Amino acid sequence: MAVKDPYEVLGVGRNASADEIKSAFRKLARKYHPDVNPNNKEAEEKFKEVQHAYEILSDDEKRQRFDQFGTADEQAGMPGDFFGGGGFGDLFDMFFGQGQPQSRPRQSGRDGEDIQIAVEVTLDEVLTGIEKTVRYRKSTLCDTCKGTGAEGGAKPETCATCGGQGQVARTQQTFFGQVRTMSTCPTCGGQGVVIKNPCKECRGKGTRIEEHETQVKIPPGVDTGATIRFTGYGGDAVGQGRPGSLYVIVQVLDDPRFEREGADLFTATDISFVQATLGDELELPGLAESVKIKIPPGTQPGTIFRQRGMGVPRLHGGARGDLHVEVNVRVPKKISAGQEKLLREFAELSGEDVPKGDDGGIFGGFFKKK
Repeated sequence: MAVKDPYEVLGVGRNASADEIKSAFRKLARKYHPDVNPNNKEAEEKFKEVQHAYEILSDDEKRQRFDQFGTADEQAGMPGDFFGGGGFGDLFDMFFGQGQPQSRPRQSGRDGEDIQIAVEVTLDEVLTGIEKTVRYRKSTLCDTCKGTGAEGGAKPETCATCGGQGQVARTQQTFFGQVRTMSTCPTCGGQGVVIKNPCKECRGKGTRIEEHETQVKIPPGVDTGATIRFTGYGGDAVGQGRPGSLYVIVQVLDDPRFEREGADLFTATDISFVQATLGDELELPGLAESVKIKIPPGTQPGTIFRQRGMGVPRLHGGARGDLHVEVNVRVPKKISAGQEKLLREFAELSGEDVPKGDDGGIFGGFFKKK
């Protein structure tokens, strides 16, 4: 089966920087992680492809081999390569460089996985920030073997094949003489250690998936879609690996009182014709506190009153946004005979045509100008 192009798998260009590759990997890993897609074989396979692609492109030597030969295999070389896996690079190093290939220090261990969860907060919680208790599944060091992967917590044994180096030397005969190259140890897979008696609890992995509970702080001013990273809250690391991170994606619940745009809030309230004409003072529910609004005489329908500093905080500090209140003039659907009489007198005093009224509405040509 042909090896998939790691650049295509991660969706990055061949000139992508290390940071771009890492960012693309994390995005796809969160999307296809088995914990996010339980019992989804297709997502599981995609997750493995993403991991494999990142293993190649995050390693300078593997990436260089893939760019040159189309594969990251350490045995890769030139077409019809009689120099072996290293090609001209290793050959010239041998004769004009160090004299012998040097094994690199091996870092034994495994990084913990990153985890993504969603947390819902209310608009009132956005105002002050809140600490939430969250539960999620993550890999945790096995209690039985203490993360060693060996039964009883015994230390893994040094690989006899590579002597703990994780690499083995291979000598090839060329017309220049003998060339010595290094490759990953087939016995330990590059780990430098082997587990002869795997832990029955974790099957030699050193970790097992468990339910975990922790507290996370949601800062004031967050909006839907904000992602907060909690370093070290992800899966446990094995050996010299690094623990994973927890990514909390915030979902702000809809609030029937307000519409939100950034740090500003928008709402509407009804006032009567009398209030709009004579003016009034209203007390409306705001975010965590009531808001007083002065309605000046002659207020027109659709007028918006801006209350500074009554919105939500900005995520990175600074003053709160504003609250915008739109007033709608409420027209009564039914009036008494006395109210109708007064309205007709009002029209006469205003020098307006007195409405005749019709079935289409209460006032007909209400306040129609001459």
